[in-house]
Amino acid sequence: MSSTELTFSILSEWIMNMYNEALAMKDTLTADRRHFHQNPELGLELPKTAAYVEEKLREMGYEPQRMGSGVVAVAGKKTGKCFLIRGDMDALPVTEMTDLEFKSENGCMHACGHDCHTANMLGAARLLKAHEDELEGQVKLMFQPAEETMDGAKMMVENGILKDPDVNAALGIHVFTNLPLPAGTVIMTGADSKMAAVDWFTIKITGKGCHGAQPNNGVDPLNVMSHIHLALQAINAREMDPADNMVLTIGQMHGGNTSNVIPQEAMMSGTIRTLKNTTREMVKTRMDAIVSTVAAAFNAEAHVEYGSGCPVLFHNQELYGEVKGYLGELEGVHFVDLNDIGQHMSNMGSEDFSYVANEVPTVFLGIAAGQPEQGYCYPQHHPKAMFHEDALPVGAAVYAHVAMEWLKNH
Repeated sequence: MSSTELTFSILSEWIMNMYNEALAMKDTLTADRRHFHQNPELGLELPKTAAYVEEKLREMGYEPQRMGSGVVAVAGKKTGKCFLIRGDMDALPVTEMTDLEFKSENGCMHACGHDCHTANMLGAARLLKAHEDELEGQVKLMFQPAEETMDGAKMMVENGILKDPDVNAALGIHVFTNLPLPAGTVIMTGADSKMAAVDWFTIKITGKGCHGAQPNNGVDPLNVMSHIHLALQAINAREMDPADNMVLTIGQMHGGNTSNVIPQEAMMSGTIRTLKNTTREMVKTRMDAIVSTVAAAFNAEAHVEYGSGCPVLFHNQELYGEVKGYLGELEGVHFVDLNDIGQHMSNMGSEDFSYVANEVPTVFLGIAAGQPEQGYCYPQHHPKAMFHEDALPVGAAVYAHVAMEWLKNH
């Protein structure tokens, strides 16, 4: 057998057994996942989570680096092209209501499955380190904070996650519970699918406080807030192209401290989600106008302050086709591609991995993590949401396999 044939044989054996290798480490994947689940942290500050990830990476032989509260490591001994894989690490400010033995007790919860993502990334790191001599380039591992607040990916991009070595392509994965698919099924959402841009906003209203018995002596910001809330709904109902998509959600409304006082100020906050950049700018322009003019009509003042957000997440068409081919080679892993049934999924949920996707070719995959009839009947962000751990080896194997195959082919 020639050296070329031997190399091909080794790589074919590796391709055939990558999922089996991940399956063999399921106990380790599960232990990591349960540690993260029991110790959730929020936002940009994840000291315990990041320290655990660093410790495990060092045990594997990596030299991890901090990037803010994110963690970065690189696999591969050969220079050349670089493929990035990403897992988000943060939880939600949700009090857990499951009966899991490893449930969180600190008032926060991994209700979106990021504990699974982080465990999958550690699993992929183990697989890549075990096959590091076979990597035809480098794989950058991006352990990201603050996906839920849309701050983490932007922070890491601004701090150079895509540089040194320069990233050429990227893969993100998200687990989804409460789906009618066997746990571990990989979901390709269609080459034309998108995840929405999001903009968080706060509307601050200033009136004139007074005694509740003498409203004529003041300007009631609660009344103004109510009219603004109703007026904003007209953007979607009467100003949007019916073929376009937009969601404007008010999630908070606050004002006043007691029953017989008209307060001086009130506030409301929410999110805008859009699938087109032009729609995104139009909605923000109309919000500014409606908020200020409605307030002025009632002799009050109001303005919109925009906070965190992210752009639309698109798939790279060419990379999407390549990833589909790689998944077809991964024995033991099943996937569905909505393109094959003439569909695609445009999700009004948002994902700040879009900051990476706007810079380099990117594909974002889903993995089913629990069927309703098996007890996984609560969706993401619900206090009773649970995620099937059979999805863990699939995530680890897909991360590693796609990265390795892309490097081999480029």
